[in-house]
Amino acid sequence: MLDYENEVKADGFSLIIGIDEAGRGPLAGPVVAAAVALKSNNFLSTIRDSKKISSRQRDKAFDEINQNAYVGIGIVPETIIDQINILEATFLAMNNAVKDLEKKLPLSVKEQEGFYEKTCLLIDGNSFKSAVQYAFKTIVKGDSKVLSIACASIIAKVTRDRIMCEYDKEFPAYGFKKHKGYPTVEHKQALREYGPSRIHRRSFRY
Repeated sequence: MLDYENEVKADGFSLIIGIDEAGRGPLAGPVVAAAVALKSNNFLSTIRDSKKISSRQRDKAFDEINQNAYVGIGIVPETIIDQINILEATFLAMNNAVKDLEKKLPLSVKEQEGFYEKTCLLIDGNSFKSAVQYAFKTIVKGDSKVLSIACASIIAKVTRDRIMCEYDKEFPAYGFKKHKGYPTVEHKQALREYGPSRIHRRSFRY
């Protein structure tokens, strides 16, 4: 899964940041993005697209990624999603994740000559609206092809899942712990019975 990273490095980039999101499809809760710059690519855990590994594998990988990478998180709540739409909210979360990662990079990295010119974002998907000053490349199904994006996929999903599990304590009637806000039969039935909670996305069709 390092072919893309190696290609980008061959083009003269020294810092590669993988970016992915979780939560575009749910009816409730935030969209979460993660930005990951690997310190090492030697992982004991299974690193793949977060949707293709078990919850237990994701949790284990989450901890290992945080030990072996610089990680940034961007969270955009349902209220902002309703104001600007889910695509724009996803771009915002991704840009915020990069800015969060930037704060965590050591000065020894950020003070290198040509830091901004030698940093490249690898983004899962086919479009991105950048608010940061780095080169970027979008990669369809990047979470299955690029190690740093797969890592970002895991970080974003585990982070969002944990947020939704906390919301489940506040709104137990909806079953957020089980479906994380996605439009399951159970979730739609709860919406018919109880109506939307304050974390439901009003701009989405139920």
